[in-house]
Amino acid sequence: MAESTSDQGTSLLTEAQRIDWLRLIRADNVGARTFRSLINHFGSARAALERLPELARRGGAARAGRIPSEDEARREIEGGRRLGVELVAPGEPGYPPRLALIDDAPPLLGVHALPDALAMMQRPMIAIVGSRNASGAGLKFAQLLAGDLGASGFVVISGLARGIDQAAHRASLGSGTVAVLAGGHDKIYPAEHEDLLLDIVEARGAAISEMPLGHVPRGKDFPRRNRLISGASVGVAVIEAAYRSGSLITARRAADQGREVFAVPGSPLDPRAAGTNDLIKQGATLITCAADIIQAVSPILERPIELPGREPDHPPPASDPDPSDRSRIVNLLGPSPVGIDDLIRLSGISPAVVRTVLLELELAGRLERHGGGLVSLN
Repeated sequence: MAESTSDQGTSLLTEAQRIDWLRLIRADNVGARTFRSLINHFGSARAALERLPELARRGGAARAGRIPSEDEARREIEGGRRLGVELVAPGEPGYPPRLALIDDAPPLLGVHALPDALAMMQRPMIAIVGSRNASGAGLKFAQLLAGDLGASGFVVISGLARGIDQAAHRASLGSGTVAVLAGGHDKIYPAEHEDLLLDIVEARGAAISEMPLGHVPRGKDFPRRNRLISGASVGVAVIEAAYRSGSLITARRAADQGREVFAVPGSPLDPRAAGTNDLIKQGATLITCAADIIQAVSPILERPIELPGREPDHPPPASDPDPSDRSRIVNLLGPSPVGIDDLIRLSGISPAVVRTVLLELELAGRLERHGGGLVSLN
């Protein structure tokens, strides 16, 4: 099994850039996709920060959103380091290379790991997720699957939840496991798994989160976390999942991200197997052992991974729209998602100007971005 990655032995960001990146991603109405658009548009986080208030005003905001100060960003970085957490960017040591490839990859990821464990994060990962109220058979299979995958060189990644997640983490402590958190690194959920998280880190595994310290996980944070579980992995294995469960959200995100989806079949009489059986009907790969997964992902691991680079030395010129262009684009938008390419075609306006107007609207809190390059008005 082989997997090519770019050189990740040095930092891509200076400390000043890291502070700017943190201020930008923590600013009001700036998410991962918006962050990327701002960097592409202005060339650097520093330049984007200077323009945020103006962009929000032009987008219709009554007042500019809050931007954390440099001192606040430094305090967050220093507070994380006291806990053993480093904020890393795509391409830096500790950032899972496949996670960097999704369109809403976190610009900065908080990684809690021992310094000599960061190389583990570059190995291929398989996600194992499933029911919190798992059966004894489901828990046993999760343990066997995680153990066999670990023995074959894979890192097991999951969400630190009760049931299947917990069983998968514990069975792969000796071979490498990553816990993805829905809250900040100091707000572990469920609280009863704080000891498990400590065991993971001490066994040279890792915990990752995109949330700031002090953030208590809310219901909407778990689907957001699930995209990290699937995005960091080569494939996702689902063991026992009822209809409308969080595990099925992870499977859907995996499919959207081009990851392999695996499902363990179960009894039609067990509601905990309803979701996994339905995944198989929809085309997920049926598995009964780790060899099924390894055989499916082996060809993928031969493909090189090209990671994002650093900020450009010469920022591209920014295009400021005139009022008539802005009005035309806003009139084409509504509550139903529309593709950005369609907006460009229908408006007859240059792509650079369309993207600038979308940034203005988003920073004003009026635009929502969806997967697949779709946008809509709030």
